[in-house]
Amino acid sequence: MEVLKAESGSSSTLKRTLSRTNLVALGIGAVIGAGIFVLTGQAAAQYAGPAVAISFVVSAMACAFAGLCYAEFAAMIPIAGSAYTYAYATMGRIVAWIIGWALILEYLFSGATVAVGWSGYVVNFLSSTFGIDIPASFATAPISINENNELFFTGSIVNLPAVIIVLVITILLYRGIKESANFNNFVVVLKLTVIALFIIAGWFYINNDNWVPFIPENTGNFGQFGWTGIFRASAVIFFAYIGFDAVSTAAQEAKNPQKDMPWGILGSLLICTVVYILVALVMTGIAPFNELNTAAPIAVAIDKAGSGLVWLSPFIKLGAIAGLSSVILVMLMGQTRVFYSMSNDGLFFAPFSKIHEKFQTPYVATVITGVIAMIACGLLPIGILGELVSIGTLLAFMIVCLGILLLRYKHPEFERPFKTPLFPFVPIMGIVCCGGVMLFLNPIIFVICGIWILIGLGIYFFYGSKHAKY
Repeated sequence: MEVLKAESGSSSTLKRTLSRTNLVALGIGAVIGAGIFVLTGQAAAQYAGPAVAISFVVSAMACAFAGLCYAEFAAMIPIAGSAYTYAYATMGRIVAWIIGWALILEYLFSGATVAVGWSGYVVNFLSSTFGIDIPASFATAPISINENNELFFTGSIVNLPAVIIVLVITILLYRGIKESANFNNFVVVLKLTVIALFIIAGWFYINNDNWVPFIPENTGNFGQFGWTGIFRASAVIFFAYIGFDAVSTAAQEAKNPQKDMPWGILGSLLICTVVYILVALVMTGIAPFNELNTAAPIAVAIDKAGSGLVWLSPFIKLGAIAGLSSVILVMLMGQTRVFYSMSNDGLFFAPFSKIHEKFQTPYVATVITGVIAMIACGLLPIGILGELVSIGTLLAFMIVCLGILLLRYKHPEFERPFKTPLFPFVPIMGIVCCGGVMLFLNPIIFVICGIWILIGLGIYFFYGSKHAKY
């Protein structure tokens, strides 16, 4: 903690230029992505029906508890690093390793997930606007999962558009792309404008019959509609909220982190929850929910509305493509930052912290991140990728909540500019809610995550524990 406090006050650290408004905009920009443009329709079609709107409320509640804990940490330790840094400061090296390894799962596969969604909108846009049809064998994943949670081969070869966009962004990151604040703000405004147009214009094309029944009857299988389906969907769409914790990584660049970080985290979470609920209601109101199991559900809903919304279709698709492109960039950049940070602390292999002499970028981390993301988005369906991201995120949130509990009891003397209210209820509920949502994920995801953690622990004991600086 003393090292971190000294670092946060050092004049050699990042320049503090972000206002409260900037932080809220940063959170909105990171959150509004594949979750709203892609996973909403799939969760409605497969698990919750129109009640997917309720699923967003369930996920938001779990996020709110975790968000309050994030806010206390961000105000107390106002430096970059997010959950990985918080875990290192409060629970030690091995827990920090586990959370860092979980963040790799989150950021790496979130970039791949968004790339699959980007592919869906590009394929749809090219077909409807220019009559260019990309064969399904080169636009969908060769591996998928059926209703019995069994993997099967689809007959496709590779999701080529997804691979191409990850390749392009990896090249940009390798060479050192610099995003200006104006560009980021433009993308946020563009995404929100497109979504606002969809909500306002689409509201007049809602067919109330599509909302009946609002909670479809359970099929007899756990998690397929009914209330278990609502919770199952909340676990799947939890991916939609991963961006709000990205606000905490900007703590070292906030003008007044002690006061503004809680506003940035909770403000962006509240705004995005309202937007998600409205989009879910309009989408399932225009199109029958069982027709939304696609990589571009908003585009399907617009097409379903007929000639009345034809004018809106290209704007929605272009807005989605532009917005998703920026999210892929942020996620892959975030992943290289996690690799770099862990390597710099000695916990991960030294080459991952190497900086390119000409481009001044962590080029080894960037190349490996890009290659893994290309393999993942080219071969795996968005459902599996999205749930891998969700489990990594939920694990990170639970450890942050646990960290607040431990630190309050172990070090009550630490200065806390912002205190999580209703202690210890809030952090305990954060752990319970995130753990409860996690239980509704696909069993295959737990197997993959377990293997992932075992690999990570192997690397830690054979390398990280011997080379750690602290």
